Amino acid sequence: MRPVVCLVTDRNKYGTNWRDELIERVRLAAVAGVHLIQVRERGLDDNELLELVSQCVKVVINTSCRVLVNDRFDIALAAGAHGVHLPSDGITASRLRVYAPEDFIIGRSVHSKEEAKDADLDGDVDYLLFGMIYPSQSKPGVAAAGVDLLDAVAQSVALPILAIGGVSVENIQEISENGASGFAGISIFSGSMKDFTSAIHQIGVVLTACR
Repeated sequence: MRPVVCLVTDRNKYGTNWRDELIERVRLAAVAGVHLIQVRERGLDDNELLELVSQCVKVVINTSCRVLVNDRFDIALAAGAHGVHLPSDGITASRLRVYAPEDFIIGRSVHSKEEAKDADLDGDVDYLLFGMIYPSQSKPGVAAAGVDLLDAVAQSVALPILAIGGVSVENIQEISENGASGFAGISIFSGSMKDFTSAIHQIGVVLTACR
C-alpha cells in the first residue's frame, strides 16, 4: 500500500493573496492524489475559518482527498469537513466520536511513545501524527525525534502513524521503512506554485517506489 500523504496548510507561506492560493493548492493536491488536507490556520476568526474550510471541502469533491480541521470539531461539522485533527493535549477522541458523523476521521498529534499508547487506549482515533522526525524550519531549535523513535512508536500501537517534521522527497522512503504509514508536511508543499507542482510530481514518483 502506498504511504498516506497529508498536506498541512499554512497561509503565512502563500503570499498576500493567500486565500485563493491556499484553496488552489488544496485543489491541485487533491487531484494529484494527496489523501488528507489538514487545515491548520490559527488566528482566523470563526467565520473566516468556516468559509475557508467550506471552500476546501468544495474543491476536493469528486476526489478521494479528505479535509480535516485542526482542533476545531465545531468548524469541521459546520463546514461539512471529513474529520478533525486533535492536539496532543486536546479533548479525547472518545468524547467527540459520539457526536461525529459516520466515517468521520479523528487524528491526534503525539510526541512520545507514552502519548501514542494513551491515545491508542482511549480508542476512537483513526491515526496518530508523530514528530518532529527531522530538524524542521517550522520549529527551529527543537530536537528531532529521529527514525529510530518513529519505529519504536509505530511498533507500540496498532494505529497508523504519520510522520511530520522535516519531511522531504529525499527521506520519504526512509520514514516508510521505519514504521510510518505516511507523512504530513508543510514546507514540502510550500515555495512557489512551480515548486509546489514539482514537489507533488516527485512525491508521486517516490511513493510509487515505496512498499
